[in-house]
Amino acid sequence: MKFLIVFVALFAVALAAPVDDSASAQTLRQDSDVGPESFQFAYETSNGIAAEEQGKLKNAGSENEAISVQGSFRYVADDGQTYEVKYVADENGFQPQGAHLPVAPVA
Repeated sequence: MKFLIVFVALFAVALAAPVDDSASAQTLRQDSDVGPESFQFAYETSNGIAAEEQGKLKNAGSENEAISVQGSFRYVADDGQTYEVKYVADENGFQPQGAHLPVAPVA
């Protein structure tokens, strides 16, 4: 009986919790094209989130086969600022660029 009372109380608290509007964002745009040696996608939501990416297979069928990807994403943070990151990911690793990202000192 105590378990039932606790369960009902917790259920009532969960129902009374405020709704997070960011969880109910609408998709404004969504595109994708996937092939055997390349892909691309893009999407944008009503809460300011957007991303796009293109990738292609380099040196297909060889010992040095690799995927090269470039893209970007952006979002509105809790501080109201829009942050954007552009990146390349290839055999040299993930290389992000953004005005808000720290830059390593020159060696």
